[in-house]
Amino acid sequence: MSEFKVLMPKMGESVQEATITKWFVNEGDKIAEDDILFEIATEKVDSEIPSPVDGVLSKIYYPVDSVVPVGEVVALIQTGEAALPDRSGSASSDEETSPSEPKQKAVDLHKEKSKQVSSRFYSPLVRSMARAENISPDELETIPGSGMNGRVQKQDLLDYLSTRGVRTPVATPSPAPSVPHTPAPKAPMSLGAQDQIVEMDRVRKLIAAHMVHSAQVAPHVTSVVEADVTNLVLWRNRVKDEFQQKYGEKLTFMPVFIEAVAAALRAFPMVNASVDGDRIILRGKVNIGIAVAKPDGNLIVPVINDADQKNLVGITASLNDLANRARANKLSPDEITGGTFSITNFGSFRNLIGTPIINQPQVAILATGSIEKKPAVMETPTGDAIVVRHKMFLSLSYDHRIVDGALGGAFLRRIADLLEEFDSNRKI
Repeated sequence: MSEFKVLMPKMGESVQEATITKWFVNEGDKIAEDDILFEIATEKVDSEIPSPVDGVLSKIYYPVDSVVPVGEVVALIQTGEAALPDRSGSASSDEETSPSEPKQKAVDLHKEKSKQVSSRFYSPLVRSMARAENISPDELETIPGSGMNGRVQKQDLLDYLSTRGVRTPVATPSPAPSVPHTPAPKAPMSLGAQDQIVEMDRVRKLIAAHMVHSAQVAPHVTSVVEADVTNLVLWRNRVKDEFQQKYGEKLTFMPVFIEAVAAALRAFPMVNASVDGDRIILRGKVNIGIAVAKPDGNLIVPVINDADQKNLVGITASLNDLANRARANKLSPDEITGGTFSITNFGSFRNLIGTPIINQPQVAILATGSIEKKPAVMETPTGDAIVVRHKMFLSLSYDHRIVDGALGGAFLRRIADLLEEFDSNRKI
């Protein structure tokens, strides 16, 4: 009999720890390879972790809600034919003599964190920055966080410091003390006998915090155009079956929208940007995020990297793969980070138009509406005629700190022109 150590997996280059949100098995349970052991949550994505081996789960070192560094031993699995469930609770001789005691380490770690930050977790970077800026633990508790479960991130601390007034100890008297980020008094909420209270889940809280932050930091402006996409509709209707047979991918309108947006972003680099204080960061890559609605009602935005370098087949394959895995909670953190621009499809819900909130730290987001048949006036050699055309609304919300109406309007018009001028004889 041997033991297999289950480690906290690395979920992306920028992820150094994860929270265990659920265990699907108990100590003593027999498990097979690929059985789901536990679920973890990072600031980017939730993931289910399968067992790499067959055996019996002999030890669980970290309970639910533990924050575990990448590479730490999370559990032990007894492997081999002799592995049997041990429900007596006693440790094996090997465990008793093991010099490593991860369970005690976990308890000590939990106690240490409890002393330092009460009920909130702070990363080593945030704690170090707080010490350097003479932010007391009590003051740190008052800073709103945009991370998982309200966790304070580096940018939250920088935003707080930018409005704190002075970077001196809290005890230092000030002639005009200010209390930035103090929550407004909560208005009393009346409840009726038939009202029902539904607690937000973790992801919904993250989305709410992200949207509030974006609305607060970026002055939003929205421009709207109506595009005649008749050529695109006729082309797609004609080639979609052949496309699926040839490439094994379902062809929707979204890959064409992504293709047009990628081309427009290269022509208008100021829209493919971020704001960092008084600096404008022009992004070198065109990475387009696509909002995907999940079965649980939440939203996630996987990213198609280097969208401007992919052809239509590549964009379609990437989009379908990311969307399918997003709905199944199979995305890695790296697949939902690094976006430079986002698209959300209101048309999938038969909505004509929308005014989306910018996905920070980006500076713009495009909303695509439903495609509908409409009467339109067209010029003909014999005069004007009313004909039926396929039309849709495109709306662009942009950060008015760096994107003004002229730039936002020109960028949106370029996207519409590319769609209207789509070649209906294009080969697949």
